[in-house]
Amino acid sequence: MKKTILATALISSLFLAGCGESSQGQPQSNAPLVVAEPVMATSHQQSKSYIGRVEAVEDTNITAQVSGYLKQRHFEEGQMVEAGQLLYTIEPSSFEAQLAASKASLAQANATLKKAQLDFNRGKNLLPKGSISQSEFDHLTASLLGAEAQVESAKAQLSLAEVNLSFTQIRAPFSGRISSSLVSTGDLVSPQSGILTTLVSLDPVHTSFSVSERERLEMGMDKVKGDGSDESAGVEVKLVLENGQSFEHLGELDYLSNRIDLNTGTIAMRAMVPNPDHRLLPGQHVRVELREKNKTEVLVVPRRSVQTDLEGNFVMLVSEGNIAERRNVELGRQLDEGIIVSSGISSNDVVITQGLQRIRNGVPVRFDTQAQQ
Repeated sequence: MKKTILATALISSLFLAGCGESSQGQPQSNAPLVVAEPVMATSHQQSKSYIGRVEAVEDTNITAQVSGYLKQRHFEEGQMVEAGQLLYTIEPSSFEAQLAASKASLAQANATLKKAQLDFNRGKNLLPKGSISQSEFDHLTASLLGAEAQVESAKAQLSLAEVNLSFTQIRAPFSGRISSSLVSTGDLVSPQSGILTTLVSLDPVHTSFSVSERERLEMGMDKVKGDGSDESAGVEVKLVLENGQSFEHLGELDYLSNRIDLNTGTIAMRAMVPNPDHRLLPGQHVRVELREKNKTEVLVVPRRSVQTDLEGNFVMLVSEGNIAERRNVELGRQLDEGIIVSSGISSNDVVITQGLQRIRNGVPVRFDTQAQQ
């Protein structure tokens, strides 16, 4: 009876051992099927985007410098005007009369000066002979000095009259686009009457935006001189319009504020952008992309290979022996080819893109060749 029990136990143990060997070999043949792709290395210009606003380099209010009736307007509202172009004419007749009177006053002052010089020279010759007294000679000297002062005063009045006459012609101080006129022909205008019209320059334009202190240091933008020369560690400016189109001209940084805004923790910056076709207008909102001028090599993985849990972003790699391995990664910008991975993987790695729901860290996997085809 005892021998029968021992034999039965031995057979049972052998049977269980055989089952164990079979169960150990089974996972390799029934490993989950996955699709994997190698990590792609590509050239990319690192960039960061900000919300910006277009501003005119020159923006001025056109006002009258003298009082008078507006005689004529010489521009079409909304047109482009050139520097020095005539915009308004104020009735010049009264200023022409003032100029003529100033010229007459100068001529009279010159005549008085001429007589004073003759009297002084005559008295200078008579004084040694005793023909005139010292007091009389002093009077002649004072008359000469007074006549000279009257000439200088007349010259100043003549210059003022010429300036006032020139102010009757209001000209554009720079090239740009002019707005609508706020006055009409026949209106009485003066320095106190307010703005006649406005003028803004359109080529080039400024684009203002703000960046955080950390981003400013990371992008090397703390080296902007602010005098028109760009030493911003190879950073260039690209604008994206409201319709998603990229502006065809690149800009350069030309201004960096001298302090950090305590309320926002950002610093104001500005770029100069060519605008030959006048597509950009002052006040327009744009997206400002600061990007490196020189391309760098980055690692890119398909977006579907990236997963997220409480520990952060991660991907599943196929390690040696076709074993699934988890790698925590730091992600960068989304590209057309995939998403940039800044750390956590190398260019020799292979990431799993399909079948992720059937695997976990450390389990064997098989490649689904049909899906890859």
